[in-house]
Order: sequence, then C-alpha cells, then structure tokens
Amino acid sequence: MLDRARELDAADPLNGFRDRFTLPEGVIYLDGNSLGALPKAAVERVHQVVTGEWGEGLIRSWNDAHWINLPQRIGAKIAPLIGAQPNEVIVADSVSVNLFKLISAALKMRPGRKIILSEPGNFPTDLYMIQGLQEHGLAEQRLADRDTILEALDDDVALLLLTHVHYKSGAMHDMAALTKAAQDAGALVLWDLSHTGGAMPVDLNAVEADFAVGCGYKYLCGGPGAPAYAYVAARNHEALSQPLSGWMGHAQPFAFQDDYTPAPGVDRLLCGTPQILSMSALEVGVDLIAEIGVDRLYAKSQALSEFFLECLSERDIALELVSPSDSSERGSQLSFRHENAYAICQALIARGVIGDFRDPDILRLGFAPAYLRFEDMAEAARHLAEVLQTGEWQRDEFNQRTAVT
Repeated sequence: MLDRARELDAADPLNGFRDRFTLPEGVIYLDGNSLGALPKAAVERVHQVVTGEWGEGLIRSWNDAHWINLPQRIGAKIAPLIGAQPNEVIVADSVSVNLFKLISAALKMRPGRKIILSEPGNFPTDLYMIQGLQEHGLAEQRLADRDTILEALDDDVALLLLTHVHYKSGAMHDMAALTKAAQDAGALVLWDLSHTGGAMPVDLNAVEADFAVGCGYKYLCGGPGAPAYAYVAARNHEALSQPLSGWMGHAQPFAFQDDYTPAPGVDRLLCGTPQILSMSALEVGVDLIAEIGVDRLYAKSQALSEFFLECLSERDIALELVSPSDSSERGSQLSFRHENAYAICQALIARGVIGDFRDPDILRLGFAPAYLRFEDMAEAARHLAEVLQTGEWQRDEFNQRTAVT
C-alpha cells in the first residue's frame, strides 16, 4: 500500500501545498479538525504585525495598516468559501459568543416563539448557549434525534440550530432540506459550520440559510483561539438585533455617543475591539485555503479517507466505523468506536500519529487535505494495526486519563 500511496501523492495536484505548512518531522497529524497546522507565512505575517505595525506604527496602524477593517476584510474572504456574499460575513469573537448573539437575534425576530430546536449530542457549546438563555427565561430547549427533527418542527419553534457536520461522528445533515422544512414551519435556521468551513463546499445562499457561525482554528488554520466568523443573510440585516451592543457594533463608534445605534448590516454583530494579532494569523490561513480551493480540498479529503479505510481492510483491521460509510455523507474525518479508544489514541500519539479521542469511546481522525499525503494514510493505518494487534494500548501509561489528548 505504501508504494501505491506514493504513486497517488505523485499524481496529487495539491501535493505541493504541504511545503507551505510547518509539520514536525516524524509526525502524522490527523487532528486538523481540532487545530489546523501552522502556515509558514503566518509566522512572518505575525512578526510583521508585532514588530512593524505595532512596534513602529503604534496607534497609527489602526488606519495605516487597516487594522480597523480586518473583521470585514477577512469576512469577505471567508464568504465565497461558504457560499455567501462579502457583506454577509464578519469575523468576530468566538463561536460561542456568536451563537449567543444570533440565537438572541432569532428569538427577537420570532416574537411569541421561544423554542430552540437542536439534537442531542450536538457540540456542547451550542446546547449550553441555548440552556443559558433558557436559564434567564428567554428560550426553551427542545432536542430531537436527527431522524425526528422534521416532526419536532411546529408553530412554537423560533430557531433550528444544528451543526452541519457532527463533531463526533462526522455525519452530515441535509442542509437544504432541513433549512426549507424549518422555514416552511415559520422558524429561522442557524448552522454551525465549525467542521465544514475550509474543508468542504457549502452554499449558504443557495439553500437560503438565515444564519451561520464557524471557527477559524480548524480547517482554516488560523491558530489556537483564532477568531470565529458569523453569517447573516442580507435579507435579515435590517431585522437583526443582537444583545451585545458593544462600541464596535455602533454605527459611528468614534462619535462616542451615549446612546447605541446599530451599525448597518452584518457589522452590527461586532462588539469589542478586534483581536488584531490573531486576526492577522487567521487571514493567512484563509488566503491559503482560498488559493487551494474548497472543491479540490473536499475531493482530496474524500480520497484520503477512502484510501485509509482501504489500508485498514488490507491489514484485516475491523474497527466499528461510526462515520457514514458513504464519503459523500460525511465531513473530512473518520470516527471509530472501541471500548479502549482513549488508550489506543494515546498509544498512537506516542508513535507520532496524532488523532484525538471523544468520550466515551470514539477514536477520531481528521483529514486536513491541504497538508496530508496518501503516504500518511498508509503509515497511520500501519501504526493503528500494530497498536491493535500487539496490544500496545494496554500499557498503563496509555490508560491514565488526562484533560488534553
């Protein structure tokens, strides 16, 4: 399989992009769905911002280096990656904070309705934000399994909140069908694109989605704690009202008026001062992903995951696949169930194969096609087979739970 992998790499049109990332020697990095690898250009860019724009330009750089427009500029670059218009996306805060803003806005746009519909097992912060609003009497959470979501849509639902690609299984929702069903029931729709943006095509405008959020530190390779982004369909701009009325969301932030007047359009989602250093790093990642192209990235991620499964089969390794078997129905990851998934994950990490574990029994491997090779798939499958066949995972040090895997 290794010879075939090298042949596939030689024919891969994206193979050259690997050299534009920093990847430690001897490491096969299969955790890009939690933290993308470092683009080499980001190091130079952040150094330039710190030493030149901050160090030399000081306060002048808000204008001279165009810091003040970074949220809009990067948002406009993310927009075509998710099927949006440039004026519909803004970079700000975190996914959690943007969820709070948009859930609150949706409730205000649907007076008389308080139900936020989601699914059990959604990413925790999505549910926690609903529960926080529920604690204050502003919302009610309703959860429905993915095969009963349509039945749970009724006249009380203000918002359907779902993650497009499930963080644990990688299963993908039918965005178009669910968006239409929710809107036909009079509800708004908010999609979490954290495991979608930068990894696979999505067209928010085509499906007429109302809102979306996504993170910058996974497939967009913006670095740890990179700012998130938020999308609001242009048709909802006028009605958009969010509760975090910070000064950067004001129509004239430097007029320093006592009374709040929201900025036009998606800019009103801004709150506090933009995080210039982290936004500058994020912009490098966004530019690189845009250069490669989401369609090409998705095609390669499907090929990588299929080849990995083929490598496991060749070695007669039968793990329970939790992700959909059809690559068109899953995101850029494969998840396997095993009662000793945590120890297996730790044993792989000790070998330099970095995946991750999701409680209670999921081994999750993310395929970031911008910098992974088919050779990485063959070698990772070899390591996984050896860990399972030798019982290496049974060593005590691999079974000691730690907070970070």
